[in-house]
Amino acid sequence: MNEAEGLRQRRPLRPQVITEDSPAQEAKQGSTYSSKVFRVTFLTLAVSVAVPLLGVTVLLDCPIDPQPISLKEPPLMTGVLEPNTKLRKAERLWENQLVGPESIVNIGDVLFTGTADGKIIKIEDGEIQTIARIGHGPCGGREDEPTCGRPLGMRVGPNNTLFVADAYYGLYEVDPDTGETKTLVSTKTPIEGQKLSFVNDLTVTRDGKKIYFTDSSSKWQRQDYLFLVMEGTDDGRLLEYDTVTKEVKVLMVGLRFPNGVQLSPAEDFVLVQETTMARIRRYYVSGLMKGGADMFVENMPGLPDNIRLSSSGGYWVAMVAVRPNPGFSLLDFLSEKTWIKRMIFKLLSQETVTKFVPKYSLVVELSETGSYKRSFHDPNGVTVAYVSEAHEHNGHLYLGSFRSPYIGRLDLQHV
Repeated sequence: MNEAEGLRQRRPLRPQVITEDSPAQEAKQGSTYSSKVFRVTFLTLAVSVAVPLLGVTVLLDCPIDPQPISLKEPPLMTGVLEPNTKLRKAERLWENQLVGPESIVNIGDVLFTGTADGKIIKIEDGEIQTIARIGHGPCGGREDEPTCGRPLGMRVGPNNTLFVADAYYGLYEVDPDTGETKTLVSTKTPIEGQKLSFVNDLTVTRDGKKIYFTDSSSKWQRQDYLFLVMEGTDDGRLLEYDTVTKEVKVLMVGLRFPNGVQLSPAEDFVLVQETTMARIRRYYVSGLMKGGADMFVENMPGLPDNIRLSSSGGYWVAMVAVRPNPGFSLLDFLSEKTWIKRMIFKLLSQETVTKFVPKYSLVVELSETGSYKRSFHDPNGVTVAYVSEAHEHNGHLYLGSFRSPYIGRLDLQHV
């Protein structure tokens, strides 16, 4: 090693001085700058999306004019109402051979029902036969209902004729053998100055002289039933048709989605399910209370659809949706929040909103005084879904539905 090389090796190391322009500081500054750019870019994008969306939402028309509805806290689902899986013991009959058997009646062992495609069908010895159609085609989706017709409530008269409530056409009498149809009350004729837009259910006296029926709204038709619920429209009515004089009288007004109806066993009052309010009203048609009305059951655990007699002297009530407690009820949450309802229906269709309503099937039996006797549940609608009616016949509950492609049947001796 020469002298010059030795001097280079012995030269002391100089300490590194980090200045403002050092690589570490530059990296830190770069990171801060990138973070600021990201935040600014993100906020700019958020504002550029939110402002037009807000503007569009404000400018969009809302199809409903929601009214605030005051509901009590739902009853606790305990005791008789304790959730169970008893409805899952039901069997599905004629699956995918019919759709939307809303209401079911029987003459002997022959069943009759109305379907979503406007048909009135007979089921005898397991075979399905179309006997009548009140409307006319095409019969496809929801938009075809007004012309196709939609048979809903159905009853058997004293002469074994069928009385049918068609949501779009009115009240009809149908001969179950020939299929001949006869118009009793047409929706084309206003009743006391108000049109019939959503004829729903009916109940008939044993002598067939009086028919009590509901018109759920003069504004909304069946295809827009979700609008009716969410708007809280109070233009529903209970009406009476006299089969002898052919006269129609209005008995109750101001109802929010009156739905299923049922005469008491003594035929002294009519029960009316008020779906939007989750309750059952009572209207007296004879006796000292005739013409009066009161509450039969208030604050139910679900939204009641049809109501039918039970063999014990009480009533079967089918619920189209539940108000879980404990749990979250969409209906209760939105009941007084009209601005949220407006936003929802400005942006989403009825079909889309329906998907957010949990499927939960519930049928309760009420005593003759309106107390709960028992309840059958199917959480999540695994076996039977969208139950609209429970019709008791020969030890079984036949379960109707406004949209499922089958009839459910539950053996009451094994639940």
